[in-house]
Amino acid sequence: MRFGFRLVVGIGLFVIAGCGAGTLPQVHSEPERLQVARRLYAAHDYTQAIELFKTYVANNAGSADVDEAIYQLGQGYLMTKDYPSAQIEFERLLRDYPESDSSASASFRLGEALFGQSRGPDFDQDYTHKALEQWESYRDTHPGHWLQPEAARRIQSTRNRLASKVLASGELYLSLKLGRPARAYFQRVLDDYPETPQAGEASIGLALADVLTHKRQSAIARLRELETQYPGQPIAVRAAKERARLER
Repeated sequence: MRFGFRLVVGIGLFVIAGCGAGTLPQVHSEPERLQVARRLYAAHDYTQAIELFKTYVANNAGSADVDEAIYQLGQGYLMTKDYPSAQIEFERLLRDYPESDSSASASFRLGEALFGQSRGPDFDQDYTHKALEQWESYRDTHPGHWLQPEAARRIQSTRNRLASKVLASGELYLSLKLGRPARAYFQRVLDDYPETPQAGEASIGLALADVLTHKRQSAIARLRELETQYPGQPIAVRAAKERARLER
């Protein structure tokens, strides 16, 4: 019995190890397919796990476990950085199985899939906005879920990123001595992202834009207000320096 048990275990390990070399393991039932896919995923063999999850989902539309398989399929795509495919699977789960135990996690992971498709700061931030909206939707829809703390971190990080993009546009116009468009972008940072670290920089930008539009006294008053608002912080030091320059 012990030899037979060892033989069966050995064959199972050999099959899974061989799978990593590019050969999918043979399975004899759909429940076995799902079990092997789970083991491969746990072993970080995401490429092979994806293939088994895909087949299981295709063959078992009415199964009680199909929602879990779709979620794991989306996770596998996330792990292999195939973000568009991950987006498709998480959206499918949320659309077709809204009552699934995996739906809350899928809502958060959809945000990850969207953010993974975002481009660098010099490009359009459409997917960054979509990711932010998705994480905010998750936050509001699933209070108390275990991923809420991470969602809060992602939301703030994403808002900081978007604020930096708007701030950079204001600074570009400021460098071109174009006060009005510069002011519009700096004001947008304050209106849309007031809690971000970029808000202080935007306030200084507004003051400098005021100088360009011949509102020196307004600029000095704004800078003095920043010194009071951010005592001892680098933004206050910079505001004091700019104010001193304007008052000379």
